[in-house]
This record gives sequence, structure tokens and C-alpha cells, in this order.
Amino acid sequence: MTPTVNIAVLVSGNGSNLQAIIDSVKRGEINAKIAAVVSNNPDAYALKRAESAGIPVLVLENGKFSNRREYDLALVELLRSREVSLVLLAGFMRILSEVMVSAFPYAIMNIHPALLPAFPGLHAQMQAVEYGVRFSGCTVHFVDCGTDTGPIILQAVVPVKGDDTEESLSARILVEEHRIYPEAVRLFTEGRLVVNGRRVTVSSSRNIP
Repeated sequence: MTPTVNIAVLVSGNGSNLQAIIDSVKRGEINAKIAAVVSNNPDAYALKRAESAGIPVLVLENGKFSNRREYDLALVELLRSREVSLVLLAGFMRILSEVMVSAFPYAIMNIHPALLPAFPGLHAQMQAVEYGVRFSGCTVHFVDCGTDTGPIILQAVVPVKGDDTEESLSARILVEEHRIYPEAVRLFTEGRLVVNGRRVTVSSSRNIP
């Protein structure tokens, strides 16, 4: 029996990607335990999703800390107290500092609604529609200290239709987000992700201590 990986999911809003992870763990597709869901927003609907699944929820509000570094120091302490080894960003509306990134090297993942490195940052779907690209999609990547600049793990392509709006494109991309984010988490928990510089490869065999 392989050891279970403790996961923390950081959220700020609705939490549909959190729900996809919860459902994948519940189905036994991911050998992991969601040890905590953490939010900077006490009103995030994602917290209700976690509570409904019996997952501990924790709130760290921005205003209670004087700067980003202090916030991240408290966050690291909290996650280590839960023995977390993988951190997932699921609509977490904060850029992490080097404090968090160095505490969890190549163990923080994010999902972004574009084919990085195109359209980083906010409103990626609107950027894609306005730019007139024929294809967009989503990207799971490891987090570094930049904005959506970390090594790419998985991507999914979504065609952009001529009559697409930000909302319609977002809805189709979200379907793919819910598919590839749990898949990336599964590969991590199986020890199959190998990082070499900017390139992430998937090993054919498991590498679990």
C-alpha cells in the first residue's frame, strides 16, 4: 500500500476545480487526502464545498497581515502543521512570494485558463477572444515567483469559435480544467512528474518512496 499524499487546496471563490479534486479523491483515482482547504476570503463558496465533503477549512484573511511575506509565513506554518506535501491553487487570488515557493519546491500547482505562455494573468479567456486566436485551452503548471510562469505539466486545447464570448469560452475551457487538474495531481502522487529546468516529463513508472 503506497503512502497517501496530504494535499492542501488554496481557494478564493467558487471552487469548481476544488470540487473536481474532491470527486477524484472520493472515486479513488487519486491516492491522496485533502488535509485542508484554505481561503483568504471567508465568504468563498469553495469553503462550503469543503465543509460538505468533511474537509477542514481554514481562513487567512489578507487584512490581518502587513505584507505578502508575513501572510505566506503564516500559510507555510499552517500547511506544515497539517503535514502537507502538495499545494494546489484553485482560484486563489494571491500571488505567492518566495517564502511559499521555497517551502514547497515543485510541489505547488496552479490551473490557468489559457495555453501558457500565452495570456497569463487575469481574464485570460477575454484576452483570447479579443486577440482572435483560433485555439485556447488550459494549463496545469508548477508555481514559481512569477505570474503563471512556472514549468508546464499538462495542457488541453479548446477551439475558439467565431461567436465566442468570454463567458462561452470560459465554460468550455472549464470542462477541460476539471479533467486535467486531477490528472496532474494523480501523476504527482504517483511520483511520475520529473522536472528538468523548464521541462516536465511524465515517467512511465511510479517513483513513490
